[in-house]
Amino acid sequence: MPRKHFETPAAMPQNSMDGQQSVSFQSLVQDAIVLTGPTASGKSTTAIALAQLIDGEILSLDSIAVYRGMDIGSAKPTREDQQAVPHHLIDLVAPTEEFSVACYLAAAHKAVEQIRQRGRRPIFVGGTPMFLKGVLRGFDPGPPADWNFREAVESDLKQHGIEALRERLQQVDPLAAHRIGPNDARRMIRALEVSHQTGIPISHRQIQFDHCQDPNDCNVFALNWQRAQLHARINCRVQQMFDDGLIAEVNNLLKAHGHLSRTAAQAVGYREIIEWISEETSDTDTLVEEVSAHTRQLARRQETWLRSFDERRLIDVTATDQPETIAEQIAAQLVS
Repeated sequence: MPRKHFETPAAMPQNSMDGQQSVSFQSLVQDAIVLTGPTASGKSTTAIALAQLIDGEILSLDSIAVYRGMDIGSAKPTREDQQAVPHHLIDLVAPTEEFSVACYLAAAHKAVEQIRQRGRRPIFVGGTPMFLKGVLRGFDPGPPADWNFREAVESDLKQHGIEALRERLQQVDPLAAHRIGPNDARRMIRALEVSHQTGIPISHRQIQFDHCQDPNDCNVFALNWQRAQLHARINCRVQQMFDDGLIAEVNNLLKAHGHLSRTAAQAVGYREIIEWISEETSDTDTLVEEVSAHTRQLARRQETWLRSFDERRLIDVTATDQPETIAEQIAAQLVS
C-alpha cells in the first residue's frame, strides 16, 4: 500500500513555530459558572433563570452560535432571551470564516473581564466539547491550520481508510492515538498536523488537559436526562427548527455567501440540508428524520465527552422540572 502521506513527518525546530503557539490560555473557571449537557437538554432556559437569580451574564459555549446568520440550526438565544439576560460570544464572525478554539478563548477572556468589571457573574452555557475543555483546563492553541497538509492527509484517508491514519498517528504520537476515539478522523489529522508543524506531539503540548479540579472547588454543572426523554426532546426540537424555517435559513446563507466554512458546513442540520439542496430532492420527511438521527448521535457523543470531565456535578432533570427550579438547585450548590 502506498504510504506517501502516511509516513512520520520530519520534525521542525521549536523556533519555527508561529507566534500564536507561544500563547497559553489559562482556565477561566475559577469564579465562573459552567452549565453544560447534551444538545436539547434545556441549558439555555435554565441558564437564563440562573442568571436572573444570581445577577449573571451568559457566555455561549457553542461552536456554531459564533456564526452570524446561523440562528435556527444552532438554537441561538432569541432576541427576547438576549433582552432578558446579556449574552456573549454569539454572532462573532461570518459563516464563511474558520473560528478556532484559540479564537473562542481569546474572545471569552475579554468578555469575562468585562463582566467581572460590571460586578456580575460569568455563566458559560453550552456543549461544544473542545470549547468546554479550554474553558475548564486552559488551552495551548498550537499552530494555525495547514490546509495543504490536511487535504493531503484527507485524500489518503479516503484511499487507505481510517486504520492507516491511526497507524500513522501511532508512529508519531502514541499517547494521542490512544486517547483519540477510533473514528475521530478530524482530531487525528489535527494531532498529525501539530507534530508536522512543530516537531512536538500534541499530547506533550496539551498536558493541562489531564488536570481537572475537584468538583467541590468549582461550579461546573451538567444537566442529566434519561436517554428516552432526551431523544424525545431532540425529535421535537428538530421538527420545530424545520417548522421555523431551517431550510430557508440554509438557502439564504448559501445565496448570500456562496459557501460556508468547513466548520459551519459540517454542523448537524446544516450539513444534511446542504446535501439535500444539491441533490434537488423534495423528500423533507426523510431529511427531518436524518437530522434527528444525527442530532441524537451528537448527543450521545457529547454525553461520552462529558463523562471525561471530572469537574462536573450532575443535575438530574425530568420532563416535569421547570427551569426556575433547576436554577434554584444549582444556585444552592454554588461555591463562592
